[in-house]
Amino acid sequence: MTIHIANAPCSWGVDDPKNPFLPPWQKVLSEASQAGYKSIELGPWTYLPVEPAELRQQLEAHDLSLVAGTIFDDLVSEANFPAMVELTHNICRNLSLVPTATKTHADNKPAPYLVIIDFGNPERAKYAGQSDKAPRLSDREWQRMMQHITTLSQIAWNEYGVRAVIHPHAGGCIEFADELQQLVEDIPHEVAGLCLDTGHLYYSGMDPIPYLSRYWDRIDYLHFKDVNDAVWRDVIARGVDFFAACAEGVMCPIGKGAIDYPAVRAFLAERNYQGWITVEQERDPRDADTSLRDVTASLHYLQSVGF
Repeated sequence: MTIHIANAPCSWGVDDPKNPFLPPWQKVLSEASQAGYKSIELGPWTYLPVEPAELRQQLEAHDLSLVAGTIFDDLVSEANFPAMVELTHNICRNLSLVPTATKTHADNKPAPYLVIIDFGNPERAKYAGQSDKAPRLSDREWQRMMQHITTLSQIAWNEYGVRAVIHPHAGGCIEFADELQQLVEDIPHEVAGLCLDTGHLYYSGMDPIPYLSRYWDRIDYLHFKDVNDAVWRDVIARGVDFFAACAEGVMCPIGKGAIDYPAVRAFLAERNYQGWITVEQERDPRDADTSLRDVTASLHYLQSVGF
C-alpha cells in the first residue's frame, strides 16, 4: 500500500479568501513543510500566488507540490456558473504549470485533482448534519447542478488533464446519503470520481467505512478529518451552522476524535489503496496559531498506525 499524505490551507482556517483574519500564505506553506508534508492543496483561488512562476518558486522553496485545487462555491445558480467556468480554467491552468503530486495510483485516477464542492446556500449550511431539517433542491435545481459539475469536470480533463472529483460536504447541497447515491447515478465515473471525506461523512450521519466500501470503485482521492463527538452532538442539538461549528472545535486532530483510523487503515490496506490522502481540520482562522501543532500531531498519529 503506497499512500502519500498531504494537507490543505483549511487546516489554518483558510476557506474564504475575503476573510480579513486569514494567516499569511507564507505561514501555511512554511508550517505544512515544517510538519513533514510534501504536498498541499491550492486552497481558495487568489490565496496562494496566482502567477504560475511565483507559485512554482514558492512551492519549490518549501519542498511542496500541489495535490489538488478546489471549487467551493454555489454550483446550483445559473447566474454564478460563468464565474465557475473561469475559476476552473484558472485553477487547472496552474495545476498544469506547477509541480504537482506524485502520480501514485491503482485503479483510482492519479493526482492532481480538481475537488468540486457545492457550497453557498445559507439554509443548507444552517442545517449541516441534519438530514431531517435541511431543505432539498428541486429536481430541476439538482439536474442543473449535475450539468454544471459535468461541464466543469470535462473542462478540467479535456483541456488540462486534471481529474475532477466530487466532494460531498456538510452544509452543501450534496451532503446526505440519498444525495450521494443520486450523485453517482447521475454523473458517470468516466466524467468525475469521488473524493470522500471521513469527517464530512461522519458529520452528516454516515459511518465512514461502510460508505467508503459502498462507493469504492468511484473513489479517486480521499480526505481525512476527525470529529469531536461531544462537540458534534452539541452543535447538532443547537442547530449551529457548519462554519460556526468548526469555530467551536468540532474538527480535531486525527486520532483525537470519534473516527477509528486503525480500522480505516486496515480497510484501505485490504483494498490496496494507492495514492493521496489529504488531512484537513477546518477552524476559525483566528485560531491558526495552533495549526502547526495540530497538523503535526495528525501526521504523526497516522504514521504511528501504519500510514
